[in-house]
This record gives sequence, C-alpha cells and structure tokens, in this order.
Amino acid sequence: MGSQDIRELRPQLETFARKHIVPPFFPKETTGSAPDSGKGYALQAELVETSSSQASLQPWVEMECIQLSGGRNVAKLDSLDLGSMQIVREGQRTSVQKLGSTPADFCTVSICTQEPATRVSEHCGGQADAVFFLPGNAEFDIHIPAGVETAYVGFSQEEFLRGARALNPVFWERPPTGIIPLTTRRRNDFQEAVDLWLKTAREASMREEPLDPAVLRSHLMQTVLQVAAVSDEDIAPSFNERVRALQIGRRARSFVDDHLNADVLPTIVDICTALGVSERTLRYAFREYVGLSPVAYLRACRLNRVRAVLAVSDPRETTITQVAMRFGFLHLGRFAGDYKRMFGEMPSVTLDA
Repeated sequence: MGSQDIRELRPQLETFARKHIVPPFFPKETTGSAPDSGKGYALQAELVETSSSQASLQPWVEMECIQLSGGRNVAKLDSLDLGSMQIVREGQRTSVQKLGSTPADFCTVSICTQEPATRVSEHCGGQADAVFFLPGNAEFDIHIPAGVETAYVGFSQEEFLRGARALNPVFWERPPTGIIPLTTRRRNDFQEAVDLWLKTAREASMREEPLDPAVLRSHLMQTVLQVAAVSDEDIAPSFNERVRALQIGRRARSFVDDHLNADVLPTIVDICTALGVSERTLRYAFREYVGLSPVAYLRACRLNRVRAVLAVSDPRETTITQVAMRFGFLHLGRFAGDYKRMFGEMPSVTLDA
C-alpha cells in the first residue's frame, strides 16, 4: 500500500449517522482551552513566547519545556484538540528540551524534519523513514534544535491497539513500553495528513460551517493505523493462498455492501476484525480479487454510491456537499476531481441530469 492509498484513506469513516449534516458547531480559535465536555473541538494557532507556554498549550501531556538557545519566540504552534484526540504541529524558533511522561491510556505517533541533532529519547530523530510511537505510561526526554518542525497525534492507546492488533497482530500483541521508531514508507503521508486536518478545521471555522469532531477522530485513527500499524513487507503468494484470497475478497465485498446499505461506512479495521484476517492478508486478497488495495476498493465503492444517489436526487432538495459527506468525502475539491476521473463527468452534471 503506497502514498495514494493513504490519501484515499483520509475520507474513510468508522461510523456515520444517517443525517448528512451534523448540528452546527462553529469552532473558535483559542489560547489553550479544551473543548467543552467533548462536544466540539478547539483550534489553536499560537506564536509561543516562552517554553513554559509551549508546555501549557499541550495540557494532555505532563511536560516541561526548557529553552536552550536565544530567541524572543520559542515556537509556532498549531493544534487541534478533539477531546480524546489531539493533533499538534510545532515549528521550533529556538532549541528546546522536552521532559515528561504520558498518561496511562494516551499514546502518540510523531515525526520531525530530518535533522541529525534531533534526539527522541535514546533515538536519533533525523531518521528518513521513521515515525515514533510513544506509548502510555512512558517517560520521554527529547531535544529539538531550532528550525526543526515536529508533528504528532495523540489518542487512546487502548483504541489504537484494538485496530493495530487486527491489522498486524504479530507485532502489536505485546506493545512496547518505551518510545520506539517504526520504519515506514508512509512518513510523508503522515505529514500531509496532519497538514490537511489542520487546514480542513481552519477553513471550516472561517466559513462558519459545521464539522463533526467524531468524523475527524475517525479519520485520524484510521490514518494513524495505516501509517504505524501496517506492514510494508511484500507478500509471496502460493496457489492455495490465491484460492483463499478470492474467498476473502468475496466475503469482504459482502461485508462492505451490507454496511453501505445500512448507511454505515466500513473501515479496514472493521473488515479485518469481521473476517479474522490481518491487514497484510486482506491487502493481498484484494489485489488478487479486484486488482486494488482495500483502501482503493472502499473508496471506489463510496464513489459509486455517491453517483447512484446523485442520479436519482432532485437538485432543488439535495446538495453535492450533503451526499459527499454522507459517504465520507470531506475534501470536496479532491472529491470532485476524483469523481470526474472515475466517471468522466463532474458531480453537478450527474445531479442535474
């Protein structure tokens, strides 16, 4: 599974209500406050003047930041607090040391720009093909030089492990107790996803359009699982494996159809769990079954469902945005382009026909 697959995964949803548009919630930029009772989300964009402020703007982690080099501003910080999940991007203006520990059920996946002087506990932070997994109940001691940009997402370790064990049970059966680097070809995809989440939330705020935090949390978890939990190893097939692959493909197709008919968007974790297979096995099965990755297949199914709904809808009562969001497409510009590449026409043409 490559870069295109990660881009395709972003619009996937774990669950989605029958209503197309959620009740309005218009996020406001904050100065560090958390969302009320998990009902919304808090978006921050801060030019941070002190290292203590850099730590206090991330209250979900017990952390001390120590400024190590001169400068009036220590960092530029962007964050999106979704209550049970957080997205953070920091551009260091001065060198800092970060010392602290994670709560019991809170873990992170992080990356930083490739600077050899960056240290992530005992690991070199400048590894080209690595993301870092920091488990819950773990101490960290990190050195970030001036000029380095870091990004991380934080979430429930219990939820992550449920999905990770479905996708890659051998590796994640016994989770690490300290921070570890994970080699992956999807490092750049992780950075792009962080940038996209922050941009999507900011644009929604500026337009004063409702954006469902539960949808964002689902996107976040599914993308992190694909980056951190999925094996990059190639699969060597045998005849018996090909036969089994076709059986798995047919079962997966039935599972996907049943969920879409119930207005629920299935995820890769859902399919792996229901069929009792790893992501690696599912990936090979779909390659044999339809010549696509599971992510690409799910996306094709959702595009076809959008087209079917638009074709029978009244343009006076239905909007393309409503239908696209119903089937998990949040990046509407990319959706329109992908729709045209798939069907040879824009969504508006289908709706107006």
